[in-house]
Amino acid sequence: MLPVVSLVGRPNVGKSTLFNYLTRTRDALVADLPGLTRDRRYGYGRVGPVPYIVVDTGGLGGGKAGLEALMAQQTLLALEESDRVLFMVDAREGITASDEEVGDLLRRRGASVTLVVNKAEGMESATAAADFYGLGFGDPVVISSAHGDRVGYLMEQVLEAFQDAQAEPEESDATRVAVIGRPNVGKSTLVNRMIGEERVVAFDLPGTTRDSIEVPFERDGRRYILVDTAGIRRKGRIDEAIEKFSVIKALQAIDSAHVVIAVLDASEGITDQDASLLGLAAQRGRAMVVSINKWDGLDHDQRETVRRQIDLRLPFVEFATFHFISALHGTGVGHLIESVDAAKAAAFRDMPTPELTRVLEEAVMAHPPPLVRRRRIKLRYAHQGGRNPPTVVIHGTQTDRLPATYRRYLVNTYRKAFRLQGTPVRIELRSSENPYSGRRNKLTPRQERKRKRLKKFTKTRSR
Repeated sequence: MLPVVSLVGRPNVGKSTLFNYLTRTRDALVADLPGLTRDRRYGYGRVGPVPYIVVDTGGLGGGKAGLEALMAQQTLLALEESDRVLFMVDAREGITASDEEVGDLLRRRGASVTLVVNKAEGMESATAAADFYGLGFGDPVVISSAHGDRVGYLMEQVLEAFQDAQAEPEESDATRVAVIGRPNVGKSTLVNRMIGEERVVAFDLPGTTRDSIEVPFERDGRRYILVDTAGIRRKGRIDEAIEKFSVIKALQAIDSAHVVIAVLDASEGITDQDASLLGLAAQRGRAMVVSINKWDGLDHDQRETVRRQIDLRLPFVEFATFHFISALHGTGVGHLIESVDAAKAAAFRDMPTPELTRVLEEAVMAHPPPLVRRRRIKLRYAHQGGRNPPTVVIHGTQTDRLPATYRRYLVNTYRKAFRLQGTPVRIELRSSENPYSGRRNKLTPRQERKRKRLKKFTKTRSR
């Protein structure tokens, strides 16, 4: 399971800025105003030696009632689900009474804490850290989350204990399938329909499933493990501590799955929360099957509206196979496993280097890359860089200038050529060094003397 790292501290010490840097997103609100983060935000950490889940919390300290008390309650709940806590303080303001209050709370909770001194850009590390030894959390790590200074070092220290656990994943021939979606969209009903028996509690009430439930079964000689996850609600509607914990379980289930079945409620249309949840799964590079549930209860106009919403709001999962089903009556459910098998096969497909390079050459001949400063971007050869998701590494010159539209063209070309429907495809571009760079400086002694005489002659003529 992915480790969970929570960012804790008083308001306006840079927690949201660090969250955005660790997740490589702009999901958390960031401004120079205290108290902007009022609830927890979750994301997948991308800075550090191993993957992890990072939780951004509201500020602690400074209020005992009203909104401040609710923010503090959310932060306390974050401590219950965290493997590591980053206690953040402000280098420019020094220790405050609120910092001491937060420190006392963390000690009482027995959390595994790393003290992080933020906003230390332009300061000596020893000077920035000196005041904070008094908090009693050992040697602080001095960083600047706004500039990314020493953030990589920080996460190496925090996640060091988890590297061995991540290095050897469990081997199993069973396909792990995470069933995700908002509450009450029919996930448990779909799981029961797929396995043919009532193994999971299904009830017409949001939040019936409180934890991730693993359901193993076999079909046509193949083994599967269906993971029925708790529904992920909008952040402002998650009130109970147990539901807060369920969000972490759902994110961990996505990460450990081979294929994700995303269940959407056709009667409610495509919501922002649907798009956000599918975006998290796509960000982790998971193969995906999208099930539009409760389709049988819609008339023609409603169905057309949902189809338009899919085109407008879910273009980033165009790689997924869409099924329009009724989990309650079984309509369309029978083909889901076929799509799951196809998506997993695509995610783990081997792509030989000669074939990848041939497809690249044909794509470039059909539509050459654009000119940059009167020079053509050159894409020379390609090889496979990974699986689940399939990753194609392309070598050439000026590849960092390749437009996003051309990258999408290459992704679609490889998807069609290698039948990669159901899984995202990643393109990594690498530029080769120019073998002629610096050649002017490598003249023979005779050539150098001739160059100097010519330069001197030109200078004399100009006078």
